Parts: sequence; structure tokens; C-alpha cells
Amino acid sequence: MSELTVESTAREMAAAVRARRISARELLDLHLQRIGSRNYELNAIVSLDVERARAGAAAADQHLASGIPVGPLHGLPFAVKDTHAVAGWRTTYGSPLYADHVPDTDDLIVERIRRAGVVLLGRTNVPEFAAGSHTFNTVFGTTLNPVDTSRSAGGSSGGAAAALASGMVPLADGSDMGGSLRNPASFCGVVGLRPSLGRVPEWPLYNQWESTSVGGPMARDVGDVALLLSVLAGPDPRAPLALGDPGSTFAPPVSGTLQGLRVAWSRDLGGAFEVDHDVAAVVEEAGRLMVRSGARVFGDHPDLSGADETFRTLRAWHFQARFGELLARNPTSFKQSLADNIRAGESLTGADVATAYTRRTELAERMRVFFTRYDVLVLPVSQVPPFPADQEYPTSINGVEMESYLDWMRSAYFVTVTGCPAISVPAGLTPDGLPVGVQIVAPHGAERRLLEVAAAFEAARAG
Repeated sequence: MSELTVESTAREMAAAVRARRISARELLDLHLQRIGSRNYELNAIVSLDVERARAGAAAADQHLASGIPVGPLHGLPFAVKDTHAVAGWRTTYGSPLYADHVPDTDDLIVERIRRAGVVLLGRTNVPEFAAGSHTFNTVFGTTLNPVDTSRSAGGSSGGAAAALASGMVPLADGSDMGGSLRNPASFCGVVGLRPSLGRVPEWPLYNQWESTSVGGPMARDVGDVALLLSVLAGPDPRAPLALGDPGSTFAPPVSGTLQGLRVAWSRDLGGAFEVDHDVAAVVEEAGRLMVRSGARVFGDHPDLSGADETFRTLRAWHFQARFGELLARNPTSFKQSLADNIRAGESLTGADVATAYTRRTELAERMRVFFTRYDVLVLPVSQVPPFPADQEYPTSINGVEMESYLDWMRSAYFVTVTGCPAISVPAGLTPDGLPVGVQIVAPHGAERRLLEVAAAFEAARAG
């Protein structure tokens, strides 16, 4: 057997399987051992099906032995986020209303992951309908942070981030409306990429023109994020907003330099939100590291005034349109914060939604102009470090009260409504040893450049 471990990169694992230095069955066994030792505590992977996974690994080995070309993820164990439908596999969306739901068809993201050759073994846990950046629900319970199990793993891709950080899977899919790929990546010390609108097409959707939530990749390093993005990205006729670049555009290897990079650095976008002092210290050190690595770093930020109202309006409108009738039929089957957010959409008018889209257009234009002066924007991913898992959300930051369960996520969702790609990369630890990520933002459509910058930052930290 190869010297691979569950901490090896996905790229190393996939290469070893293709070269037959390790079989898909042996690789699965390594990960099942880690799942057996960590998942009972972390609750990251749900709906685990060992028998089906073993059958899938055996089929992957047979496929490779036949000489038929294999996909870039061939033989890699994989657990799909429990909000992405997998045909024939329990998909709950973290809701008791779907506790026994088994879809007939795959979501497009799942189609692509399967086609790339993965061995499915289960699902990753999510908050109810992916709402909120703390992963808990009444179907499976709470996912805990692998670094400190008294803390949240973030969300909504919290199960994915915790499974990655603990070595239970080498790659993970996720989705992001207000930070659901970025926040858990920051909390668990892994990498999460929110792509540009249209970069990762999704189907089916209740509304193909609703564009706040996107799917994307998570991994333990930037090169593996690029590997999964190369599988997820690319046009599809069922997704009219999909960008046309083929997925191979983003395939590893990925390398870059910070030398000469024009960086706008901001702690809080000019006082737009409160940032925990320990988080701010890590982000400040990230800026200093970039300077030492040759980047030209300027204290500057785009004007994102109006982003808060824009995001909250579109989120409430989206939630009411998608879940309003379901809530009306099942008023006691939703967590209170989600029910309140759905009901907030009931009073919105067409003018309110039109105004939100007008503001969003203005925000995108401001970002376009801003990026004529800078290559990237650097700011916090999350305004707080991982918070106690027995809280639904942080109620204060530096003594400043948070009025709702969204207030502490402004650093992520302000970027959401610009439509720009953003990546969370591990940047350091708090004095308590809790992970903190830095958020790097690039112009719309510039994922390849963003990956190169993130890889250079990752290398600078390691070097």
C-alpha cells in the first residue's frame, strides 16, 4: 500500500489511485477508520452507508482495471452536502419535514462529482435548509469544530468543513449565500471558495434567475480547491446564467506570487461592521505577511453602502418564495430564526425587490471600478472566531450587541451581493488556538487569478 494518509492531498490520493499504488477500497478503508474514530464526536458526516461505499470502491477498482479512462477524482471518498440532492440517497436538507426524503435525480453539482469518479459514502451535516452559519438541526444534531469541540464548525457547510479538517474526506462540496462556504472554512482551518455568479452552474432550482446562492468547492489546501472547481465549473444548457469557461481552466497545478500584487486591505470596510479583536489581529498580520512577500498593500476599501439592505431584502424574498407555503402548512416545523426570516419576506413589495436589484447593480459597478486600481481585496472572512456550539449565533462582538442572527456575518454577505469570487484561506490562530481565515476577493470571473493569489499567500505562510 502507498504511504498515503488521510492528511495527504486529494491530488496525491487521486494520482496514487490512477497509478495503482493504492486501491479505491484501501483508500476508502483509511477514511472509514478516521470516520470511526472522529465522527461520533464531531457529527460531521450523516447518512453514512458503508456497504454502499464499499460497493462503489470495488466498482471504481474494476473500472480502473478495465483500462477505460477515469475521471480526475477517481476513487476518492466523498460525502455530499445534505442540501444537494443525490439520487437514491437520503437527502434531508436538515429539516424534519424531509427526514425520510430520497430524491430520484441528482443535482447538477452531484452529477459532475459522480462523473469525476468519486466513491460516495454519505452526506455532510447542515443547518435547517442551510439557513444560518452554525450547523445544527433536529434531524441529526450539532456538528462540532475539530479544533475545539466546544465550538461551532460554522455553516451552512459546517459538516463539510469539519469532515475535511478532521481527515474524514479529502474534498467537499458546499454552497454559499451569506458565507456558507467561507465561514466554516475559516472556523475549521480549511479553504473554501465562493465562486463568481455563474461559475458553478446549479440545476434544478426553483428560480434560475435568483443569484445570491452559489455552489462551490472546499478542501484542505488551495490546489485541492482548484481540483474540485475544475470538476464543478463549466457551462450547462440547463443553467442559463452559467459562465462559458471550461472547468479545465481552473485545474491544478496552481502557483502564484505576491510580488508586485496590488492589494486593498481593510479590517472592517470603513467601520461597516464590528470585528473581534483577535480576528482583527490575524487579518492585520496577513497584511504584513503580504508586504514582506513583496505585495503593495494599501489601506483601502470599496464603497459597499447599501449592501446590508440589499442582502437582507433579497434573502427574505428568496426564503419567502421558496419556503413560504411550506411554513404556512407546517408552522411549528421550522426553527424560529428561519421562520422569522421567511415571514420577513411577506411584506416585501415589488418595488422593494426592484430597489434591491438596482442597488446590487450599483454595488457590482463600484467593485468593477475599484478593481481597476487593485488586484484583490483582503478583509476578514468572519467577524468572530468559532463561537460556543451551544449558542445559535454570537450575540455580541467586543461588547457590541448583535441584533439578529445575520449581523455577525456582514463581512461575508457584503461580498455576496457584489457577485465577486471570494476565498477563505487559513491565516492564523487566536491566542486560544482557534482558526481564523482571511478573505481574498477578486473581480468577477477571475477565479484563476484568485486561486493563484491564494496559493501564493498559502505558500508564504508555510515558508
